[in-house]
Amino acid sequence: MTIRSSRNVTVAGLALAALLGAGPALAEAKLVIGLQQEPTSLDPTADATASIDGMLTQNVYESLTTVAPNGDVLPQLAESWTVSDDGLTYTFKLAQGVKYHDGTDFDSADVLFAFNRAMAEGSVNPSKGYFKPIASVEAPDAQTVVITLKNKDAFFLFNMAQGDASIVAEESVDGNATIPVGTGPFKYDSWTRGDRLTLVKNPDWRHAGEVKLDRVEFRFIADPAAAAAAILSDEIDAYPGFGAPEMLPQFEADPRFSVNVGSTEGEVILAMNNAKPPFDNVEVRRAISTAIDREEIIEGAMYGVAVPIGSFYPPHGPAYVDLTGTYPHDAEKAKKMFEEAGVAGTTMTLRVPPFAYATRSAEIIQAELKEAGIDAKVENVEWGFWLDEVYKKQNYDMTIIAHTSPNDMGNFARGPKYFYGYDDAKMTALWDSISTETDTAKRNELLKEGQKYLADNAVHGFLFQMPQISIIKTNVKGFWQSSPVLFQPLAGITVD
Repeated sequence: MTIRSSRNVTVAGLALAALLGAGPALAEAKLVIGLQQEPTSLDPTADATASIDGMLTQNVYESLTTVAPNGDVLPQLAESWTVSDDGLTYTFKLAQGVKYHDGTDFDSADVLFAFNRAMAEGSVNPSKGYFKPIASVEAPDAQTVVITLKNKDAFFLFNMAQGDASIVAEESVDGNATIPVGTGPFKYDSWTRGDRLTLVKNPDWRHAGEVKLDRVEFRFIADPAAAAAAILSDEIDAYPGFGAPEMLPQFEADPRFSVNVGSTEGEVILAMNNAKPPFDNVEVRRAISTAIDREEIIEGAMYGVAVPIGSFYPPHGPAYVDLTGTYPHDAEKAKKMFEEAGVAGTTMTLRVPPFAYATRSAEIIQAELKEAGIDAKVENVEWGFWLDEVYKKQNYDMTIIAHTSPNDMGNFARGPKYFYGYDDAKMTALWDSISTETDTAKRNELLKEGQKYLADNAVHGFLFQMPQISIIKTNVKGFWQSSPVLFQPLAGITVD
């Protein structure tokens, strides 16, 4: 209602207008989400922490494309696209009238900047491989982008939906680590480190009328017991990725909550530093794989709520090969293998991040290696330390981590500078074939070959596929039950 000033409006009339306009204010639609992991940065194009994507990708930041719950690629900042007959040239038509949260306009120049930054020689983008197939990026006009590839890329449009491919602006990119600026349905509001991060609805988003939430608050609670207490006391409305499966019966019996166990793309591995002795010896790695007992790890660390894996590929995927029997658990055999490799009785350090699946698994693996004659020293470290020392500097023997990105077998083709320290020309060539094969059936056969090769070489100890355990209040609708990608769009979520 608009009130115009007029010399003819009486005091009584103003009082009546105020009375008629008085009434209960509309309640703010607020959602509080619990997360295990707090990132050290808020820029997904410069930091590999999965929780950045979980909070901000396709919510604050947007990309040319997005992904539906079933994995289909959909338009986002690109309203449409065409692909040349040879599969090498993609012409994107961009959405018009889009603005960044700081008021600057979005157009093809922003796409050029974001891609050139990601492809630059000194790029710190955690998924530079997404951009490796690109030969050129051109902008014939403000609403058109033409991307030409060097070779076919079976995952190109899918990869362009990920947080690593967010279209960041030159005007604001330097501050994105702490104050993220994007074009999405939610704007950054505040970040209290060690506690919470808050987003608010972007009223200027092009589909703002479809967004039902006014405010979203992420609470960082890594300790499972503390997380459970916060959920039960109504401090949290939803906790996707809940880390305490042993507590599920309590929530299943409570009518306030819906409990779901879905799937993710997250392979949990006992990663070994292949560039460092004795892990550069395939027989040592095979001995470690023989010493570990997946069923014991899943039962002890995940209370049975996980699916074992024998290689680096999700069991729900169309190309899955069951390789869990490649190294049957046999402590005595493993002990002999360690003796034959000349490492029996040595100390191996197991440096793990502060997540329940990792710390619990580490204790079990420590005992299993001890039974096989290896002294495994467990070091529990903070996430920032893990990122710096393990991920960036490769300063570790073994670690336990979930790789949550989809289509990420290409990690094994990233060369010795990646934290695996793994450099294998055959695997690199195989991934090149996989990533350029656009025929689905042929690509699946190559993926099967890749799984077998990684298992045979025991590059890591392949443990289990991370489940998507979600505890959500029954009045909250719209959360994805499974995670085909790292992000969870918030625009479609409602609170009754």
